[in-house]
Amino acid sequence: MNERDLRALIEDVREGRLARRGFIQRLVWCGLTAPMAAQLLMHAGIANAQPTLPYKPTKRGGGGALKLLWWQGATLLNPHFAVGTKDQEGCRIFYEPLGAWDPDGNLIPVLAAEVPSRENGGLSADGKSVTWKLKRNVQWHDGQPFTADDCIFNWQYVTDPGTAAVTVGPYRDVTVEKIDSHSFRVIFQKPTPFWADPFVATVGMMIPKHLFAPFIGAKSREAPNNLKPVGTGPYRFVDFKPGDMVRGELNPNYHMPNRPYFDSIEMKGGGDASSAARAVLQTAEYDYAWNLQVEDEVLKRMEAAGKGKAVITPGGNIEFIQLNWADPNTEVEGERANPKSRHPIFAEAAVRQAMALLVDRNGVQEFIYGRTGVATGNFLNNPSRFRSPNTKWEFNVDKANALLEGAGWKKGADGIREKGGKKLKFLYQTSINAPRQKTQQVVKQAAQKAGIDLELKSVTASVFFSSDVANPDTYGKFWADIQMYTTTMTQPDPERFMDQYASWEASSKANKWQGRNITRWQNAEYDKVYKDAQAELDPVKRAAMFIRLNDLPCNDNHVIPVVYRPRVSGVVHRLTAYLSGWDNDLWALPHWYRETSPA
Repeated sequence: MNERDLRALIEDVREGRLARRGFIQRLVWCGLTAPMAAQLLMHAGIANAQPTLPYKPTKRGGGGALKLLWWQGATLLNPHFAVGTKDQEGCRIFYEPLGAWDPDGNLIPVLAAEVPSRENGGLSADGKSVTWKLKRNVQWHDGQPFTADDCIFNWQYVTDPGTAAVTVGPYRDVTVEKIDSHSFRVIFQKPTPFWADPFVATVGMMIPKHLFAPFIGAKSREAPNNLKPVGTGPYRFVDFKPGDMVRGELNPNYHMPNRPYFDSIEMKGGGDASSAARAVLQTAEYDYAWNLQVEDEVLKRMEAAGKGKAVITPGGNIEFIQLNWADPNTEVEGERANPKSRHPIFAEAAVRQAMALLVDRNGVQEFIYGRTGVATGNFLNNPSRFRSPNTKWEFNVDKANALLEGAGWKKGADGIREKGGKKLKFLYQTSINAPRQKTQQVVKQAAQKAGIDLELKSVTASVFFSSDVANPDTYGKFWADIQMYTTTMTQPDPERFMDQYASWEASSKANKWQGRNITRWQNAEYDKVYKDAQAELDPVKRAAMFIRLNDLPCNDNHVIPVVYRPRVSGVVHRLTAYLSGWDNDLWALPHWYRETSPA
């Protein structure tokens, strides 16, 4: 379908000549995904119809306890400091955004009264502003009213440099102004195609002004409510043991009727993915288990017990390897891996190319991940319209040897290559779970054949993914040569996802190692294309820009994608848990319920 035909179809929907569903179906026939088609309508300012989530309970409460198992336990409960998914999910029990993303990429209102659109006056024709109207009669858990003042405060809180909020990206270049007690306007500096970023989903969870205003800026980490949340969500805070347990109770004043169904909620942390899978699929000790990064054959054996099932949800998550751009072993201006430094060996392209050739992606998929991981050469894999056709990858030890030999790296008596007094010896770290340790072994064995010595390091997940500024083993510090983990894509637009390679997002001591560019890779072309994409209203041109943004770090081999990972969750039979690959697992928590008899 050419650009002219696409624009004509969008106009047909705007004028009522073509139904939304018909538009999406036509684009699916042309090879797009349903989420991407929905996004095109959103970018055109056409309102999304709020989907109906089938919900059988007819009253609030009565469902007993909901027991969740997150094998990486939450370490804090302030959504603006939530570096890892585990902390985002813990926060989502209590805090809510203005809108959330459903499985088809539709934006649905949560604290907003409606999704802004051209039809309801919420979106400006020039793409430079969006007006949000808030639900009335929403209360914080302590009984105070939720108003536009809270939303404006969240913007002020996040953009204060002293706060050092991990969510600052979407808010940094916008202005927010109050219209009245329950509406406000977000003003962008330039036309903004992805306007549904500030105040939405993972980065949009609202904290109350009346409790956090005294702790804005430099005092942000001192707020008592960083560990004792007071939100608007379906459950009120009861107890929190960092890294272990989060407990909540039903919110009797929740703003959605007949919700929540469960009387209480427990989010247990710790352990590992295999034990989490077992606790749901085999024993049903828990109702739900997050992120089952377990070999597929093991999952299938557990499912055979008949207590639960592995639910695979499409999204954009990627398991990938990073080669440090910076030098993790030398201090520059008093800081290891300072973004101003360069890695003494990975600065050489031939070494990075060799490392990429030593990752057996097909083997990792076939023998470790199965249906839960697809070998890929792309960092950005979904929606399909943004998937690059330009990247190539192969597993070839002989070619890696030839590259290194040609670059002057000679094998010594110990079999390890060296040049100029430097040896190809690297520290390769990741978090503890079986697929990751097995992937490390696969890469180590291939590297040995090429004369590269890899020291493998496995860090407890609760430490690796924590925001503890005092701990040297967090992935945000990346004080190793190589590391591997999964980065999540929590919205069906790649703008937020791809800021992970913008130079201004480099993780450093200055931002308490909460910058999203953990590789610290820097490229002037990338920065320019990214900024251009932020203002490009033409969806076809914008897609081409994001393909280029994928190609630059991947083809530079500082980023080595391994497998695209759809989300894998464990769900006991009879639990209805609405999941989306474009938001937190708990995006629709108020709508979860348990069937009283087998379906």
